[in-house]
Amino acid sequence: MKRGGPSHQGCIYGVRCTPSQPGGDGSKPTQSRLSRKPAANILSLAQESGQRSEVKTGRPTNLNLFSIKWPVTALVSITHRISGILLFLATALLLYLLDLSLASEDGFRQAGELLSAPAASFIVWLTVAALLYHLIAGCRHLLMDIGVGESWRAGRSTAAAVFVLSAIGAILAGLWIW
Repeated sequence: MKRGGPSHQGCIYGVRCTPSQPGGDGSKPTQSRLSRKPAANILSLAQESGQRSEVKTGRPTNLNLFSIKWPVTALVSITHRISGILLFLATALLLYLLDLSLASEDGFRQAGELLSAPAASFIVWLTVAALLYHLIAGCRHLLMDIGVGESWRAGRSTAAAVFVLSAIGAILAGLWIW
């Protein structure tokens, strides 16, 4: 990565070339006190030349993620990670219920009462739906790892298929649980 500008032509970020050694003639540039971050270098150079922080770094100051139109493949990847987090959190709850039910006869009865609540049925359905989605999206990722469906068109169609199959599975799981 080279720094633009006429006085630093051919210089690398974090390294300043002296005027007698512009860096383009094969000579080695000298190390400066600038940091390795490009934005910090630009601001530091602007302050040394008498300019203030009006120098723009070219980076967005506020990126609104909801204004971006995400491709379906990106949505599948992001929701695959979210479903993995949900499964991780649900595992703790399910292990607690398993421990409670195996502790004693009263514990088994308490676990049954907890699971009979409508909120618990919703959590169980959410866990099963997340598991189905994670399984289907994971199979898609594994197929792509071995070279199946790597083209742009196949990636979009398999991503859409993940959403459709997961929705069907979630509906069937809801009918089974309720």
